[in-house]
Amino acid sequence: MTITSPHLGSPSVWTDAKLLYALEEVVETELNRHLKVAKDWMPHEYVPWSDGRNFPGLFEDGQAWEKEHSKVTEIGRIALVVNLLTEDNLPSYHHEIASLFGRDGAWGTWVHRWTAEEGRHGIVMRDYLLTSRAVDPDKLEQFRMSHMSEGFESDNRHSMLHSVAYVAFQELATRISHRNTGHQSGDPVCDRMLSRIATDENLHMVFYRNLLKAAFELAPDLTMQAVRDVVVNFRMPGHGIPGFERAAAQMAIGEVYNLRIHHDDVLQPVLRFLKIMEIDGLGPEGLKAQEELGLFMGGLDAEALKFDEKLAARKARMAARAAG
Repeated sequence: MTITSPHLGSPSVWTDAKLLYALEEVVETELNRHLKVAKDWMPHEYVPWSDGRNFPGLFEDGQAWEKEHSKVTEIGRIALVVNLLTEDNLPSYHHEIASLFGRDGAWGTWVHRWTAEEGRHGIVMRDYLLTSRAVDPDKLEQFRMSHMSEGFESDNRHSMLHSVAYVAFQELATRISHRNTGHQSGDPVCDRMLSRIATDENLHMVFYRNLLKAAFELAPDLTMQAVRDVVVNFRMPGHGIPGFERAAAQMAIGEVYNLRIHHDDVLQPVLRFLKIMEIDGLGPEGLKAQEELGLFMGGLDAEALKFDEKLAARKARMAARAAG
C-alpha cells in the first residue's frame, strides 16, 4: 500500500496520529462490514427470571445464598466471576480506546459501538448469576467494588499500534474463555448465554485482526515489533482482579484457559491469518522482531507441552483415586 496523502508526511516516520489517519478508511470499511453481520440481541432473553428469589435485605422472605442453590459447577462459578469482573471494567476500557483512537469519524463510531455491544455482556452475566444464584452476591459486589476502584491501565496504552495488536489477541482470548466457561458450567442456560457473548467477541476480534493486517501493509517494521511485544508480554485485562492468580490456576486445570489453549486457540490463529513468519521486506528491527516472535512461540509450545503432561498426570491420579 502506498501512502500519497500530503497530510501524512514521510511514511518512514510514523506517529500515532499519522497511523490513525492512514487507517481511517480501513476502519470505516471494517465498521460497515461489522454492522452488516452483527445481530442485535436482548440480554433479558437469556436470563432464567423464573428461577429468581429474593435475597436478605429489604425483603422479609429473603433467602441467603448457598452453593446448593445453583447447578453451576465449581470451575464454572470461578470462571464466571473472573469473566464478569473483567467485563465490569468497561468504563476504563472505553476511556483508554477513546483516548487512543479518538471520538470522531469512523474511529469514534467504532469506539462507541464496541462499548455499547460490550455493555450487554456485563448486563446479562450479572443478571444470570444473581437470578440463578450461581455465586455469592455479597462477595461478587465486594469484588466488583475492589476491582473497579483500582481502575485499569493497559500495558499498551503508550502506542496505538500496540493497542490494536493487543485487542486482536485479547478479544479472541475472551471469546475462548467465555465459550469454555459455558462448556464447563454444567448449565445449558449458562452455555447458551456465553455462546451468544462469544459470538460478539469473535466479531470484535475480526475487526481488530483485519485492522492489524492493514497496519502491516502500512508500517511492517513497527507493526511486527508491536506484535512481538504484545505476544511476549500478553496479560489478560482481568489480571488485577482480587485472587486472580489462584483463579487463573484453577481455570487452567479446569481447561477453561491455560497455556495450551493460549498457544493453540488464541495466538496461533491470529498469527496464521497474518502470515506473520512469511512477511518480507522488513528492515533490521522488523526482522529481529519476527525472529524473536518465532523463537518465543516455539518456547511457549514447549511450555504448553509440559503443562499438558502435568495435567494428564493429574487426571490419571484423580481417576485412580475415584476407581479405588
